Amino acid sequence: MQVKAKYLIALLSISLLGGCATATKDDILPQSGPKMIEVYKGQIKSTSINPRASLPSRAIESGVEDLKGYTRTAEKEISNQFPTLPNPTLVMFIYPHLAGPSQHPVPGYSTSFTLYRETQYALPGEVR
Repeated sequence: MQVKAKYLIALLSISLLGGCATATKDDILPQSGPKMIEVYKGQIKSTSINPRASLPSRAIESGVEDLKGYTRTAEKEISNQFPTLPNPTLVMFIYPHLAGPSQHPVPGYSTSFTLYRETQYALPGEVR
């Protein structure tokens, strides 16, 4: 009985696979309709009429300046992947003074430095 069941399953499998192979190439991929070059040229015409329809043609027509907020840069990628924790910058004014053993005059100046010595990076999900 088991041998008959195996033959029956094999026969059903072959008949099901044969049913899938009855479609012709034209049934699966019809040969009518526009060619690929016609589709491409039609898309180019539609984007030149409406410059906002496609990003590449808009970049060519209006320049790259319009896309600065949308393009990816190395700086944005690093700041997005590795955000830094807040590290305030302190500004200090140095008053005019005399410096060194010969007492040379040094004019007043400002300098800035960060509160923490090293830049600390946030863990994933720590800073939004």
